[in-house]
Parts: sequence; C-alpha cells; structure tokens
Amino acid sequence: MLESASSINDRARESSAFVQDLFAEIRKVIVGQQRLVERLLIGLLTNGHVLLEGVPGLAKTLAVKSLAAAVDARFQRIQFTPDLLPADLIGTLIYNPSTGSFTTRMGPIFANIVLADEVNRAPAKVQSALLEAMEERQVTIGDTTYQLDEPFLVLATQNPLEQQGTYPLPEAQLDRFMMKVNITYPTKDEEKEILSRMARVDSPIQIKPVVSLEDIMNARKVVDSIYIDDKIKDYIVDIVFATRKPSDYGVDMDNYVEYGASPRASIFLTLAAKAYAFIQGRGYVVPHDVKSIGMDVLRHRVVVNYEAEAEGISSEDLIRAVFDRVETP
Repeated sequence: MLESASSINDRARESSAFVQDLFAEIRKVIVGQQRLVERLLIGLLTNGHVLLEGVPGLAKTLAVKSLAAAVDARFQRIQFTPDLLPADLIGTLIYNPSTGSFTTRMGPIFANIVLADEVNRAPAKVQSALLEAMEERQVTIGDTTYQLDEPFLVLATQNPLEQQGTYPLPEAQLDRFMMKVNITYPTKDEEKEILSRMARVDSPIQIKPVVSLEDIMNARKVVDSIYIDDKIKDYIVDIVFATRKPSDYGVDMDNYVEYGASPRASIFLTLAAKAYAFIQGRGYVVPHDVKSIGMDVLRHRVVVNYEAEAEGISSEDLIRAVFDRVETP
C-alpha cells in the first residue's frame, strides 16, 4: 500500500505540472480570485459543472473566458435572456422546401466549455433543456439524441436573486452543479492592480492556450486514482449526514433544516477533494482538502426553513456549525 501511495503521489506531482502554467496565464487578466480559479479548474478535472454567483462587475464572465482561452478547447458563450428559447441553446430542425427534408442545426451547447452567462435570467423551459445536457451529456433534437463531446463543462454565472429580472433556478438543476461559488469584492490592493491593467482603451491582454484537452483527460485519470483513506470517507459521510440531522453530531439546529444534502453531495465532495489534492501536487486526500472545498459543494444543497430565515440563520451558518462539530480524522 505504501508503494502504491508513493507511486500515485509521484504521478500526481508529474501530471499536475501544467496547473501552475494555467494559473500564471489566467493571472495575466484576473487579479486575485485564486479561490475562484481553483474551483473552475476542479470542475474541469472532475467533469463537474460550476455555478458562480455575484453582483455584476466581479469578473465572473472574464474568469470563465480566461480559463477557456488558456485551454485548447472549443468554447461557446450563451447569453441567457427572458426571451431565450430551447432551440437557441441546443439547436433545431430546419425544413428544406426544395427537398422536402429536415436538416439539423446544432446549437451552441455543442462545445467543450460552455459559458451560461446570467443563467437565472432565462425561463423554466430553457432551464429544462440545459438540464438534460448537464446531467446526461446529451441533447435531443427532434427524434434524434446527440452525445456531447468530452470534456463537456457548463460554467454558469448568475446574479443574486434580489437583482431585477432573475428567476430562481429549479432545485433539481441546482443539484446538478458540483459547486456554487460566491464571488466577493476585491481588496484595495487588488482593485488598484485591476485599475493598472484594465483602465485603458487599447487592446486587452491576450491569453494563449497552455493546456490541451489531452492534458485534461489524462489528469482526470490521475484524479480518479488519488488515494482517499476510509477515515476520510467516513468524515465526508458524517458531514453530509450532519446536514440532515445536525443534533446527531451535537449541532442543535434540527428545527432549522428544510432538507439536507443528497448522496450526490457525498460523491461530489469526494471528487472535489481529490481534485483539490491534485492541484496541490499530492496523490492523497487530507481533511484540509475536504474543509477547503466543502462549503462550495454544500451551500446550494442544504436548504433552511422559514424559521431559520426569520432568525437570520442561513444554510452557510448551518454548514459552518457542522464542520466545527464533526470530528476531524
């Protein structure tokens, strides 16, 4: 087992060599936001979609476009609007009157990295069309089902629900996102650096591809092989169970829980912890990996009730209490 763990560690260190090159390329445009960039890369490495939430102007769209530019992959941006139709997303059948036949026009969903910009501004029927692509990695046009290429990743941005013209995403679709990352304002020093780089009229900074799709697919195989001890697995399961029945773990918040995290949370938390370890150049998962990524995996899967909202208690407050009380291996 020690030899196997050592071998995995060596492979992880070698295979993750491209990570620093990727980060360096993205940092040409993105100032700070290290946590955001790491989460985007974790999604790419684990085949997990990522939802970014924040007020306008915090570089959500720019971060996704920068990642796509640094990876040699097909990229499509879809601007979600209230009048968007499913056909605008997945494609449609076009009738040719001269031949009496239909031809298929593929939509922008047929790409490796798809930016769903302001995803919560589109109505439910468009969200349903996106749901099949996210979950099944396929779309249906007419009577034909088309498989999407690998890798296929949806990186969605949304404005807070308090913004005008937004629709809350269905719970089923929210659960398909591996992570929900909240974007905050930069520090004073970071904002000053942003001014120095971006407050100009001339051509923007160009990002070049430094990672191939082959690199990503190979890295995914290494991520799958990252060693995770049974004690870490028990820790992950305890955390997820504690979101459902907090009192079993010494957290007196049962009366605030509408519903806890689903088994999909356990799967995604394990995969995300493995990918986080990979980014650090390690071939094994430690408890810190789980804690570092846990909030982003769980915040949109734990729902508190009206009583909690009345007392100003959010799902994040409950998750923090769970992490504080569940024993770390």
